[in-house]
Amino acid sequence: MDALLTAFVAAGLAEWGDRTQLFVIVLAARFARPGPILAGLAVAALVNGVVAAIGGVLIHELVPTRALSLLVALALLMAGAGSLIQRRPPNLAANWRTGAFVTAAVSLFLLEIGDKTQFLTFALAARFDTVLLAAAGATAGVLVANIPAAILGEALGRTVPVRPIRYAIAALLLVTGFVVAVRALELA
Repeated sequence: MDALLTAFVAAGLAEWGDRTQLFVIVLAARFARPGPILAGLAVAALVNGVVAAIGGVLIHELVPTRALSLLVALALLMAGAGSLIQRRPPNLAANWRTGAFVTAAVSLFLLEIGDKTQFLTFALAARFDTVLLAAAGATAGVLVANIPAAILGEALGRTVPVRPIRYAIAALLLVTGFVVAVRALELA
């Protein structure tokens, strides 16, 4: 259960203000149908989460526990630093002639490859040695973070203080990553 909750919280926080959320806003403005967009996002997030989690589990036995904890710390620090970077909506799928579901699933799958959420999922799956819980938690976190973007679309920026939230999340991820690193190194 630790992997499920940790992956859920980490992915949900890391996705706030990320390019995925910005692209969901673009898709919401284009299609005005949050259901198919969120369904496509769920498929993309699940596939990316499973791939990352499988990779993480594959290295679990090869790497000592302390190093796995340091990997988690690094993933948290990178997610925190990434949250400080101002993002612009990606220019992807603008000319695609597919529906909301297919466009969301394929484009968001491509957008999430190598993303901080995928790295977090990889690190947490490696640390906790579970594909299912890490992938499910990360997928749920990605969905929860993007529900407001799919429903509100461009109004999200006007109704929610995105920048202060992004900075607060960055601080939380950075502090958590630092604490995990210190504990992994047994400095505290």
